[in-house]
Formats: sequence, structure tokens, C-alpha cells
Amino acid sequence: GGSAKAGKMPEGEKMRQCKQEEEQQQKEEEREGLIEFYSSYQELFQFFCSNTTIHGAIRLVCSKKNKMKTAFWSVLFFLTFGLMYWQFGILYREYFSYPVNLNLNLNSDRLTFPAVTLCTLNPYRYSAIRKQLDQLDQITHQTLLDLYDYNMSLPQSDWSTLSTQRRSLRSLLHHVQRHPLRRQKRDNLVNLPENSPSVDKNDWKIGFVLCSENNDCFHQAYSSGVDAVREWYSFHYINILAQVPDAKALDESDFENFIYACRFNEATCDKANYTHFHHPLYGNCYTFNDNSSSLWTSSLPGINNGLSLVVRTEQNDFIPLLSTVTGARVMVHDQNEPAFMDDGGFNVRPGIETSISMRKEMTVRLGGSYSDCTEDGSDVPVQNLYSSRYTEQVCIRSCFQLNMVERCGCAYYFYPLPDGAEYCDYRKHTAWGYCYYKLLAEFKADVLGCFHKCRKPCKMTEYQLSAGYSRWPSAVSEDWVFYMLSQQNKYNITSKRNGVAKVNIFFEEWNYKTNGESPAFTVVTLLSQLGNQWSLWFGSSVLSVMELAELVLDFIAITFILAFRWFRSRQKLSPPGPPLNSQDNSAFQDEAPALSAPHRFTVEAVVTTLPSYNSLEPRGPSRDGEVGHE
Repeated sequence: GGSAKAGKMPEGEKMRQCKQEEEQQQKEEEREGLIEFYSSYQELFQFFCSNTTIHGAIRLVCSKKNKMKTAFWSVLFFLTFGLMYWQFGILYREYFSYPVNLNLNLNSDRLTFPAVTLCTLNPYRYSAIRKQLDQLDQITHQTLLDLYDYNMSLPQSDWSTLSTQRRSLRSLLHHVQRHPLRRQKRDNLVNLPENSPSVDKNDWKIGFVLCSENNDCFHQAYSSGVDAVREWYSFHYINILAQVPDAKALDESDFENFIYACRFNEATCDKANYTHFHHPLYGNCYTFNDNSSSLWTSSLPGINNGLSLVVRTEQNDFIPLLSTVTGARVMVHDQNEPAFMDDGGFNVRPGIETSISMRKEMTVRLGGSYSDCTEDGSDVPVQNLYSSRYTEQVCIRSCFQLNMVERCGCAYYFYPLPDGAEYCDYRKHTAWGYCYYKLLAEFKADVLGCFHKCRKPCKMTEYQLSAGYSRWPSAVSEDWVFYMLSQQNKYNITSKRNGVAKVNIFFEEWNYKTNGESPAFTVVTLLSQLGNQWSLWFGSSVLSVMELAELVLDFIAITFILAFRWFRSRQKLSPPGPPLNSQDNSAFQDEAPALSAPHRFTVEAVVTTLPSYNSLEPRGPSRDGEVGHE
């Protein structure tokens, strides 16, 4: 009895110690239970597949006893996922390509009448440059006589004027001789001698020579002699214009002698309705309805509710080598836009009534990521040299002019003058012609990049034109019409049929078309398409997507937990200690197995024997005998 009692006390202490360790372990498990919700990846995926609302996932658990079915459903499940995300990629690619829908709207309203520019097609011999032009005509007369044996007639007054200006003539002749007009063989660019025998004119082409300051020359040749003579004359004509210090000296408006009659909406026009400017090749130009303070509006469509003009087309005191046509040139454009007569204008024939019907068309583009259009040109890396709003043609011409000033040291006369620059004149810039034609070739080939830099405006207005022609005045009415013109406008009629022309410009209808753009693939459309694909492949909803997101987060959390446990277990198995001396190595080698084995056994005994102790607690009396027996 004494021995049993003595053995019972240590056993009780051992039981209390085990209970304390078990309670401490349970507290630690309760503390870690908030993050240790799954013990393995297998448990995580099994729980997901058993409880998710995604179709097909439950088959991975139900068929786990049949490996063939498990493999089949696994392949099918992940293949479906792959196909779905492939469709997702197509949708995202389409979304980030920023497609647009074109919207066509027809609007009916009172229309603002556009600006109309009319030019005389008659470059005048302005008084400021009359003497230089007479000298150039004499040189051209001699050049055509040498090349083609053509004796160009000149007014007698010009010859008398030239006789008193021999010094000035020699100066101009010197510059012209540096850029001579020559005939050359088509294959071999050999100059034709003065006293050469007559040859077939088709075997030659005509052009003029342009040289740089380093005497690097090239031949600007043309297949047509008319084009070559006109271009050569125009080159020297521009140099003469550039010598005029004040451009206002060329402003010789003669509105009454060009516009015989002007009506809009059956009301007579006055000087407040037009502005004037000079064009080097098209002469005096007049722009109607360009004043933004009082713009014309059309209340009704039709020929009687537009602009009607009677213009003079007879050419007096003109320059025949610059203008080879008779009539007038007209262009319809929007307000606050320059009139580029070379691009959008067309000629009006003499003795003809030209009726031009218009249809307004507006284009509104989406900016930003949807297109490369610009709102006002402020984001275009080209300075606007025109005193107007941004257009693509304004930008292109400004780009060329800026490159001209940078490369050639002077500005081309046809375009606005940049700050601090001067127009090209071969008295100051001897090789500007060579530089200009080289630069023009690069410009047309887009080597300068002007066509890429200049973007389309996001908002633009265009006018679709269609013209009809009829004889005016008719044969039975021309007598009294010309008589009235001679009485009212003091028109001295020399050629009735080629002397006047009539122009009518009007809206064809009240409706005008607006071409707009709208996003074809918005965020709402993208989410809708993604939802359709998800439902097609898995028959699920937004909450199913959240379940999948939860699976991913749980997977990441378990990965971190297991990594942390593995790292902590590595630290417990190899605790740091002081280094051992060589004398103790032999003793440690003998004791190490005995020390390490009980340590592992003690930990395992505490964990694995706890259930057996708990199961023996109800047998109170019999436990003493068993303990005493041990």
C-alpha cells in the first residue's frame, strides 16, 4: 500500500503536467485558427470544388474514386478556362483598339452662308514693280527668240521705258543669266548650241539651271515647253515681288472694275461685305462674308437666296506668261480659314453663267485615344504662321515655310513670313532657288515629316459643290445687257463674249449632314461581353468570380503559412549553440544518439498518448493497479 501511494503521486503530477500542456497547445491552436483555416492544398481545392457555384467543379470531387473521370473533368475544366480567357484576350484587344461608330445626322436649320473668295486670274503690272516686269519681259522675249524663234510682241510703251533703264536691266540680266532657260536632249543633258541645225522638237526638253553656292547644279526640266517657260518666268517674278519692301504697295484693289454686280438674298452687297488680298498668280482676290461680326444667313435654299455676282473677265494690262487662262477663280470655304486657291478653287468661264449649289457637311471626330485629331492645333509641333484657325493645310504650309527658313535662310513668297525672316531674293540669297527645289522634292516625298506632324482637326466643315453651266447673256439679250453694263459701270466693251461672266452660289437644300463618332466599345460593353463569355463557358455570375478570387487569395495565404511553418521548424531543429572543442568531440559523438532520440520520442509521446490518457480517466481504481504493476 505504501509503495502504491508513493508511485501514485508522481503519476498525478505527470497527468496535471500533461493537461497543462494540452490546454496550452489548445490555446495556441485557437490563437492560430484565424489564419490556419486549411491544413493543405488538397483540403482547399476539395472545399472549393464542393461548394463553388461554378459549373463542373463538383465533378472533380465526386469522381475522385474514378481516376479516368477525374482526369477527364480536370482536362475539360482547365481547357474551358483557357478558352474563356482566350476570348477575354480578344475582347480586351478590341477594347484597347478604341473602335468607333459612325453616326449620321440630318439637321434642318437656318444655315450660315460660307465665305466665298473670287480672284481675277489676272496678275496685274503693279506700279511698284512695273519697271522690273518690263525688263523681265524683254529678257524673256530674247530667250524665246533664241530657243524657239518666237518673236513675242511687247507693248511699245515697255520698249520706250527700257531704253532709259539700261543699268537696271544689266543688273536683272545678270541674275537671270545665272538661271538660264535651256533646251536639252532627253537622254543626255547637253546644251543645244546657238547655231545648231533644226532637229525634231520631241527629242528635246526644256528647263532651267539652278546652282548652289558650291556650284552644285541641277536641271529643273519639264516635258512641256509651256510649263517650263511659265515656271521659269514665275521664279524670276517671285524674286521681283520679294524686292518690294512693303507688301501694301501691291494692294491695288479695283473692286468696281472687277465686280459689276453683287447681290445676296436679293439685297445689294457693299464694301463691308468683302475683304481684299493679293495673290501672286491669281491677282486681286475678294472674299465675301468673311466678317464674323455680321455673317450672312440663308433662310431658304435656291438660286434666288444665295450670292449672285457679275464679274469682268476681260484681261487688260495682264502678264501673259503668268496667266494662260481667261475667266475668274472661285472658292467656297469656311469663315476664319484661308483661301488656298490652288487646292479647292475652280475656274469660271467667260460668257457663261455658272450656278454652284452647295451642301454643308460637318465632321466631328473623337479625340484622345480614339484618333490622332487635334482640337485647336496647340498640341501639334508646328507653329501656325497664318492669322486663322488651325486646319491641316495651314499646318502643312507652315511646316514647309519653317523648314524653308531653317534650311535656305529665307522664306518662300507664297506663304506667310515668320518672325525675324525675310523673303527669298537672289540679290541677297543667291542660291535660294537651288535650295527651294531640293527642299520641295523632300517635302513631296514626306522626308520633312510635315504630313505626319500635321493632324486633322477634330471638328471641320466642308461644302460639297456641284455646278451647272449655261450661256450668259443669251444671243437675244446680250445687246441690252452689255449696253446696261456700259452705262452703269462705264464698261468699254472690246470682246462681248469673253468680257463678263455670272456666278450664282446657293444652298441646294436646308438639310445639312453631320458625321459624328461615338465609342463602339465602352467599359459597360466590355463588362457585358466578359459576363457573356463567363456565363457561356461556366454558367456563373459575379459572385462566382468572387469565389474564384477568394480561391486565389486562400491559395496565396496557405502558401505563406506553410512557408512560415517550414522556416520555423528549421529553426527549432537547428538551434544555435556555442562551438565545441575538439576534446569534447568524442564524448559528444557517444552521447548524441542517446540525447537526440529521447528528445524526439518525448515530443511524439506527449502528442500521441494524450487520447489514451483521456480514455482511461473513467476507470479510476484500475489505473492504480496498472501503474503499480508497471
